[in-house]
Amino acid sequence: MALERYETNPRMSRVVVHGDTVYLSGFVADDPKLSIQDQTRQVLGKIDQHLAMAKTDKSRLLTAQIWLADITMWADMNTIWDAWVAPGQTPARATVQAKLAGPTHLIEIMAVAAR
Repeated sequence: MALERYETNPRMSRVVVHGDTVYLSGFVADDPKLSIQDQTRQVLGKIDQHLAMAKTDKSRLLTAQIWLADITMWADMNTIWDAWVAPGQTPARATVQAKLAGPTHLIEIMAVAAR
């Protein structure tokens, strides 16, 4: 099976497609000075854009991994997530607290979808 790669650099690809499976890299907000809710909106917007690039959408999500800099932000993040996911099409998901690469990033999300 052929591989498709999008937004590739020497370190990584933002999107890799193998067969009918779309793998997204981890996404963080462009503006880390925003609240957890606004950072979550930015990250989910990037996921929407990159899923479209691979000819799929959030209704086809299989899994999502969410890393929060502070797990006490879980409820605030979930208000945005719950409004965003396709009703009845929610992916398998894990959310954990982790030290993120940038000290002002509050959230990172990585996902896998079907095409």
